[in-house]
Amino acid sequence: MLTGKFSKRLACALVLAATVGAGMAHAQEARIAAVNSDRILRESVTAKAAQTRLEAEFASRSKALADLAQKLKTDSENLDKNGATMSASARAQAQSELSATDSTFQRKQRTYNEDLNQRRNEELAAVLDRANKVIKQIAEQQHYDLIVQEAVYVSPRIDITDQVLKALAASGSGNGTN
Repeated sequence: MLTGKFSKRLACALVLAATVGAGMAHAQEARIAAVNSDRILRESVTAKAAQTRLEAEFASRSKALADLAQKLKTDSENLDKNGATMSASARAQAQSELSATDSTFQRKQRTYNEDLNQRRNEELAAVLDRANKVIKQIAEQQHYDLIVQEAVYVSPRIDITDQVLKALAASGSGNGTN
């Protein structure tokens, strides 16, 4: 019987504590916002500047690859067109050269793609780092308790992506510096 009274008192105390806790939670509602990181990476001045830097950095290699691809195409067409009239040794030599050119092209293209992806990841990380600093400043200035960047659904009412984009543009972060 004593255990029953104790458990009833404990249950009442827990209900009272939960009610008081809920009342306090309503008194201090959390300020929550959300940011769309994909939009930051697509639309921010910082991201656009990073894309421009990447294009400039890889332009000559891209052109060299395009030129090599064109040479490969031309050589292949010539072999197809003239192969039947060539001597066996000339045809074998042309096929060997075409194969070597194709191997060189494949290797250079693979290296180019790996280098480009690595640099793109570095640039995107820098963009996100800068955006996170701006988001933290906004959170501190506007007294947000929580700002999320990835969510399944975000109400436009709490989406501050436009505000972050404007703050990034105003901070002059398009120059590549943090």
